[in-house]
Amino acid sequence: MTTDDLRRLADELGLDVVGAAPAAPYTETERHIGERRARGLFGTMRFTMAQPEVSCHPETLLDGARTVVSAALCYYVGSPEPAAGEGRLPRYAWSDHYADLRERLDALGRRLGGSYRVLVDANQHVDRAGAERSGVGFIGKNTMLITRTHGSWVVLGALVTDVELDSTPPLDAGCGSCTLCIDACPTGALDEPGVLDATRCLSYWTQTAGEMPEDVMDALEDRVYGCDICQEVCPWNRGVEKRRGGDPLPEGSQPVVSLVDWLEREGDDLVAELERLYVPRNAPRWLRRNALVAIGNVGGEGEAEVAARYVDDPEPAVRAAARRALAPVADRSRLEGGRG
Repeated sequence: MTTDDLRRLADELGLDVVGAAPAAPYTETERHIGERRARGLFGTMRFTMAQPEVSCHPETLLDGARTVVSAALCYYVGSPEPAAGEGRLPRYAWSDHYADLRERLDALGRRLGGSYRVLVDANQHVDRAGAERSGVGFIGKNTMLITRTHGSWVVLGALVTDVELDSTPPLDAGCGSCTLCIDACPTGALDEPGVLDATRCLSYWTQTAGEMPEDVMDALEDRVYGCDICQEVCPWNRGVEKRRGGDPLPEGSQPVVSLVDWLEREGDDLVAELERLYVPRNAPRWLRRNALVAIGNVGGEGEAEVAARYVDDPEPAVRAAARRALAPVADRSRLEGGRG
């Protein structure tokens, strides 16, 4: 199958960008993971970094593996601003785009024939490495995979197959001298271009158990999960933002959440509704901690009343977030009262 054949087939299946490369080790990525791990830059994060001897070796993921087909699916739509009492989710988490990509890659595997394995949001494969090798995009200074046509507003996945396909060349593009993402990161997580210090990353802390650093809580503002700051300032994303910014939200999308709902909802229901999110040990207390942090940053008296119920919570991180939330809300209320 030629490169043009693969792209026509991918277009029929609704894949935005595709590329193919031989199923061979990601040697440089494996070395990079080892270096970051030695420096403690992953924190407690595991995912594809937990077993690089597996995730960086696609040739071992399928008997007779010949080719890795990498694919990107764009998820960008315009962002409604959260109302009072609401928290912000990152765009990729508004709905389960990974499920859509998984279905389309499975359809691609059936069309290609032979044996195949679909890997989407899977710890067994470093999607960015495969996507970079096959020219789907390049790795930016913010460590995101950036495509030429859809920027970094994409979810990534791969299809490992025993069918031999023509390879697509790496993308001849990059960030140049731009440092907008580095400058915009409020906690300095990208101070070393191309290397993410997860222990300084807002997104990491919303997905990590325990008590957050004070500067991280301040910088989160109304975010209750993830962070899009480094993508929002990226020049490569301006084109897709203009093309798709006016598109309607897909049915079932959830760009914002009720902070009070996260505190009052029965825990199992809360986690089940947000199954697409990674929550440490599927414990609702970490989502509630995040909501309490957001209440401290942007909440009003109504949210503070609910937050007060958690000041004696048995989980220290939840208790600390609740106590932190109350004083700023009271200060804002007094200021607004004075203005009135």
